[in-house]
Amino acid sequence: MQRTKPPFRADHVGSFLRSAALKDARAGRERGEITAEQLKAVEDREIDAIIKKQEEVGLKSITDGEYRRAFWNYDFLGKLDGVEAYLGERKIKFQGPQPRPMMLRVTGKLGTFSGHPMLDHFRFVKEHTRQTPKMTIPSPSSLHFRYGRSAVPEAIYPDMNDFYRDLGKTYRHAVKAFADAGCRYIQLDEVNFTYLCDPTLREQVRQRGDDVEQLPHVYAEMINAAIADAPADMMTAMHLCRGNFQSTFVASGGYEPVAETLFNEIRIKTYFMEYDSDRAGGFEPLRFVPKDKLVVLGLVTSKSGTLETKDELKRRIDEAAKFIDLDQLCLSPQCGFASTEEGNILAEEQQWAKLRRIVEVAEEVWGR
Repeated sequence: MQRTKPPFRADHVGSFLRSAALKDARAGRERGEITAEQLKAVEDREIDAIIKKQEEVGLKSITDGEYRRAFWNYDFLGKLDGVEAYLGERKIKFQGPQPRPMMLRVTGKLGTFSGHPMLDHFRFVKEHTRQTPKMTIPSPSSLHFRYGRSAVPEAIYPDMNDFYRDLGKTYRHAVKAFADAGCRYIQLDEVNFTYLCDPTLREQVRQRGDDVEQLPHVYAEMINAAIADAPADMMTAMHLCRGNFQSTFVASGGYEPVAETLFNEIRIKTYFMEYDSDRAGGFEPLRFVPKDKLVVLGLVTSKSGTLETKDELKRRIDEAAKFIDLDQLCLSPQCGFASTEEGNILAEEQQWAKLRRIVEVAEEVWGR
């Protein structure tokens, strides 16, 4: 049976390959050749076009493609009260080319939310689509996992528990602000639960002094705090992936080490789960998903332009349905197509072909 509310049987993670006009305008702004107002005019026009394209291919959840962002995470986190983004040395490395070394650090007490540019970004999408506008923001764990204590000065937070508590408060205010702006579909992009499934990264985190067994519970508590004031009619979702930059990745390992905490300790309603390669492991961890929660299977890769066959996707949906009811499942790409403005290595038409394929398969599996 098809769904009339999010998540939809054919859904997507959020980001899209940046258009040529947008890339040119952003480069022109960096060189000082155009004003901020001129850049915004281009962004508005290109986002309006990509909204129409999403509707055209049959998607029911609509984003701005993250067209106003350079990074999926820093653009949001760096504008929170008491946080700043800066250039530094990356601690967590990709298996290939490396993104610009943007970093984050705490500069003052957290716990307040005085506003954010992305509230207006959401309002723009809401005003320009006939479908369901979706907002994507990084999970609160993103301010901690990559850096640990080095991002949180002891002079500001002698006790890390106070930092976690205040960060949860900041997010609670942020989610409420998006709800007040009319958002009823919000997604927390959460890479760190999956990074904690990778033995190499677990050891790296352990070596810096963090308890890898305790961290999933710490993050679960922050996420629960973040959605504590979400309205009953707001769909709260979480996207899980193992890194996404120019078609490369960071982590490998199945969901088993974190599955029980992920599905039963966190009060999120829907999970977008990367499942496009062997790096994600098998579907067995889905046995822990409660009957009142939903999983969006990320079976279609956003890392290459090769188009998955309908039979291949249907076979894998059937495999997943051995561990979770088919009615609890939906279909999507495994990640966004451009977690950073550089984008993955595929053509725009390949991106849209994949989304059309998802819509077609969803209609054939769950009905029109």
